[in-house]
Amino acid sequence: MKLKDLQKGEFWIATILFFIVIVTLIFNTSNHNDNGNHFAFIRSKISYSYFYNYFLPNFLKTSSIYFSFLVLNFIAIPAILKQHRTVLYYLLIVLLVAAVGIIMGICKTYINTYEFENYKTLQQAYNRMFFDGFGYALWLVIAISVYCSFKTYLVYLIETRLNGSKERSLIKTDLMVGIAFWLAGLILWVTTNSSDQICMLWSLVLGAAIGIFIYSVYYLLPQKYQHIKFINFFVQILSISLLLVIPMSFIALLSFGANAETIFIVLLFHLPAQLFVTAPLAWFLYKNRLQQNKEITSLKTELGKSDANLNFLKSQINPHFLFNALNTLYGTALQENAERTGEGIQKLGDMMRFMLHENTQDKIALIREVDYLNNYIALQKLRTSQSADIKIETVIEDQFNHEQITPMLLIPFIENAFKHGISLRQPSYIKIVLQTKDNTLFFDVSNSTYAKNDNDPEKLKSGIGLENVKQRLKLLYPEQHELIVRETVNEFFVHLTLQL
Repeated sequence: MKLKDLQKGEFWIATILFFIVIVTLIFNTSNHNDNGNHFAFIRSKISYSYFYNYFLPNFLKTSSIYFSFLVLNFIAIPAILKQHRTVLYYLLIVLLVAAVGIIMGICKTYINTYEFENYKTLQQAYNRMFFDGFGYALWLVIAISVYCSFKTYLVYLIETRLNGSKERSLIKTDLMVGIAFWLAGLILWVTTNSSDQICMLWSLVLGAAIGIFIYSVYYLLPQKYQHIKFINFFVQILSISLLLVIPMSFIALLSFGANAETIFIVLLFHLPAQLFVTAPLAWFLYKNRLQQNKEITSLKTELGKSDANLNFLKSQINPHFLFNALNTLYGTALQENAERTGEGIQKLGDMMRFMLHENTQDKIALIREVDYLNNYIALQKLRTSQSADIKIETVIEDQFNHEQITPMLLIPFIENAFKHGISLRQPSYIKIVLQTKDNTLFFDVSNSTYAKNDNDPEKLKSGIGLENVKQRLKLLYPEQHELIVRETVNEFFVHLTLQL
């Protein structure tokens, strides 16, 4: 995962949140909904304006936070971390704190005007409100700086320690899921007019959860999973969570106010979330991924063995030797005037040549597929030519353009017909029709059927390769074929229409 990619995501998330908050402010102002802030003005007998005392100051506060994030996260902090013109950018941060502090102070004087009566003098009220404004600005800079530094360090770890593209993809996915979950929750709190403290607490707890999860799944468990039990892992997550309480409490104190309840609230939500959600989730997910990786490795190993065995078998069969042997037998058959035997050997040789060379291609010329079908049918005719009760009729077109087809796609239907439609004891027939028109292939095979004996091993079997060819048609010719299979008491019929 590259830093630039992450920054693009951060920019769009921050911009979307900014516009959501602004739209919510506009909606609340038009509906006179300010979370009851106007009641304090009424009690203090001070005039109240939804625009000047609610919308405008909150708009300025939100804009200040948004633009501060852009300046710090994309300009100042990255430059300081790279030690590029650090003095200039430190000065920029000081000016940013001053500007945001002034804006926050002014906004608070308009939002909390009713608090002026709690101070002896007007100057004391202004001093206090502007002091809180500068304190908030300082907290904002610290929080964004810590976030930016942590993010940069995390990206550095990913780039330097995760060399595999798969691991980078996984960690990127996990981060995106975590950020999406945080963003969904934040949108929920904002749209339901929840307090800033709840939004801050949600961000702190979920940010810590994402960090602990990434650390556990990609660093801690890969190093110790084989030698660590879940209870020991649980204790380590507890230790990490307790250490994180310190910076989280510091940020919460600046946000919620300096009191003991703040630390208790952080502990109340932070520890259970990390111990009972993050830790088990990290353990389970890592264990599940490890098991999947083992299964994939095992499958690759078995596949490699199968390939090696197949290559070994191929190396033991020399096609040239087979063809030479068939040619020798063919010549011998001609010398002995065994024309039918010679013809069968020649057809068989052509079929073997097709199987060894053209059957390995994704697509072949339709004429080559038809040649193979004709050779197969010719061999079957030689086998059945002595029986007058077997009729084999073929109407196969022999003129084709440049159509192509997946090899061995049609032969299973013909094989099925000869295997299940021929009986040496009963009258049988097979009819095969193959034609093309406008790049569309029309293929029909019909054959006689007859009852098989109970002890016939083929009785309960369906046609050779029919299920396989159905699957191939679905994969290779989706929405480009129509297959009709019909069986009656006396006939089995197949019709295939195929867009070439």
